[in-house]
Parts: sequence; C-alpha cells; structure tokens
Amino acid sequence: MRFGLVFFLAALAWPAQAELWAYVDGAGTAHLADRQLSGAYNLVLGAPDPSKGRVPGKQDGSRHLLTWLEIAPEVKAVQPYLREAAAKSGVDMALLKAVIAVESGYKSAAVSPRGAIGLMQITPDAAARYATLLERLQPAEKRLLDPRTNVLTGARMLADLIKRFGRIDAALAAWNAGEGAVRRAGGVVPPIDETQAHVHLVLELYWTLLQNGMHATAQHLTIHSDKP
Repeated sequence: MRFGLVFFLAALAWPAQAELWAYVDGAGTAHLADRQLSGAYNLVLGAPDPSKGRVPGKQDGSRHLLTWLEIAPEVKAVQPYLREAAAKSGVDMALLKAVIAVESGYKSAAVSPRGAIGLMQITPDAAARYATLLERLQPAEKRLLDPRTNVLTGARMLADLIKRFGRIDAALAAWNAGEGAVRRAGGVVPPIDETQAHVHLVLELYWTLLQNGMHATAQHLTIHSDKP
C-alpha cells in the first residue's frame, strides 16, 4: 500500500487558518514561508486576511511555485531519484518533493548548523539507521551529499516514521523534532513553534502538488479528523 493521499485525507488535521506564501526570485530560487515576509511573497494556500488589505490570489502564487518545481534544473535533476525512492519505499513522490523543497530548497550540498546534510537534511546518526550494507561502506557525511543516496535514505526513513506514527503530520514532526518529542505529545505534532511551522509548510506544499496533479478529477478536499 502506498503512503500518500490515503493517509493525507484520512489522518491530517490542520488549522483552517494555515497559510503558505511563496515567490520565485530573479535567480530562479523558490522561497517558502508560513506568512508574508515581504511584498514579494504571494499567497499560495489559505484564505487572505481582509484586515491586511488585498493580497495576490493563491492561484497565481501556486502557479509560479509549481512552475519552478517543474522547470528548475536542480529539481529536474532529482526527478529520477524521486521516482525510484517512491517506488521502493511506497512514500508518495509528491510528499518527497515537498520535503526536499522545504528542507533544502533542492540544494544537494546543504549542511545545517545541526549537521543535517543534503537534499532531505538527514543527520549522520539518522542515516546510520536506514543505510544499506553497501551504503555503510562510505562515511555518512560523504554519502549523504550524493543526491540519489540522500533521497533513497530519506524515503526509507519517512516510510518508517509514517508506519510508526500512523499519520503524515506526526511523521514529519518526528523528522524535525525527534521521535521522543512526538511520543511525549501523545503521537501528534508537539507544541514546538519550529516543528509546527515545518510540518505546516511541508503539508501545504504537498497538498498544492497533489491538487495540481489531480485537478482534472478532483475539485474539493474533505479532511477527516479523529477529533470530536
């Protein structure tokens, strides 16, 4: 069974006021945020606040962002690895695409201050849990800079987290804050601002990609929650 739309529709419960803002700069780099950081940002998803004045429609914003994800050379170079990882792990390719966009902006050489490496920003410790025997022959710090290895490792990790927690938002929270933080929160996204923003951005971009891919057959989204 593939992870993705079924889990997304059945398990996702997210605030109705959540927004995704984005713009593509002159250098061809896409910028994502959960609020309008400057006048360059367009509202991609979410209802505009009338008190803030008129803002660009989400249709225009999403079109620019999706165009970037379709034509940017760094994104196109990763497509074969995304397809391979989705086929092997069962994780939706659109979800992998959204995680990479938010984690690294498709910069394969990215290294965070915390030591997370590559496209999906994986730490060496996490990579050790999901490496194949062949991959372990190379130091994690080196192999995670290889785009294919990074994506395949990240897909295995995300598939495992989704199985463990049974829902995508909790899996993404565990990716960002650690499994312990999610368990302490009762298996849901913990009340950590950075983690909530991370999960929000990935899920909003994931839904944008899903909506773009199924626009011909689906016109509405129904979100089911286990909350009363």
